[in-house]
Amino acid sequence: MLLVRGHGGGTALTGTIFERGEEPPTYRGAPNEAAPYVWVCDEFYQVESGGSETEIDGQSIRVAFDTPMPRGFDTREQALEAAKEHIRTQFARVGVSTDDVRIEVIRPDEEGQPEETA
Repeated sequence: MLLVRGHGGGTALTGTIFERGEEPPTYRGAPNEAAPYVWVCDEFYQVESGGSETEIDGQSIRVAFDTPMPRGFDTREQALEAAKEHIRTQFARVGVSTDDVRIEVIRPDEEGQPEETA
């Protein structure tokens, strides 16, 4: 299992890549193929009302969440690239420039020691 965590605007977003041999969560919308790598992460966007209040770049905004959209991949590299793009997109949806997003890849059993940072 890999955690892919993006930092930007004073907050963070973390998703999970389930690797070959690990069993990703099963729920409505989960991939029904036996993909060796599965990426799962929240999707969110800014709303005028409703949603949850959060602070981004020192400003209070409201965000709404969509159901996570799991995606299957054949290779670890494909899963990592898709995960990084997904995280950058989520931050862009709430006004954080993709250039201002720092992404790290962490193995949970080695928490605190990023495998890779971009």
